[in-house]
Amino acid sequence: MEKWNALVQKMEAHRDLCFELLRIYLGLGLLAKGIFFISQTEFLSRLMMEAGEFQAMTTMVVHYVALAHITGGLMLVIGMGTRLAAAMQIPVLFGAVFFIHFKEGVFTTGQNLEFSALVLFLLILIFIYGSGRWSLDYSLEHKKAEVEV
Repeated sequence: MEKWNALVQKMEAHRDLCFELLRIYLGLGLLAKGIFFISQTEFLSRLMMEAGEFQAMTTMVVHYVALAHITGGLMLVIGMGTRLAAAMQIPVLFGAVFFIHFKEGVFTTGQNLEFSALVLFLLILIFIYGSGRWSLDYSLEHKKAEVEV
């Protein structure tokens, strides 16, 4: 119990680092999903065709989704342009939640709606919060401040 209390105190003292780990993990997940979409473009195309919303623009949207996941995920991992990276992802996840998975409903086998909604929520939080101490943005900003002083 003593070790648990010490861990809790340490985590409370460094809450921002927990959020940083969440940003990095989410970035890795989006990067992996982007690589999956590049290697399995027919899967994403089929999802969009079944949704029926973007049939005319399927090829363009498939490329945007894959590119946004890969570049945005990588940017989230290293913390470069964190708000921009989240902003690139938000329309993709909004579309996934409301146009692709909403028709499936909740409590399905794959739980795609719930998971996509969670990722959308986390991206909105990251967009609001921005980057933290474990980011390239933070490092560059502090180096710039040191040079100016």
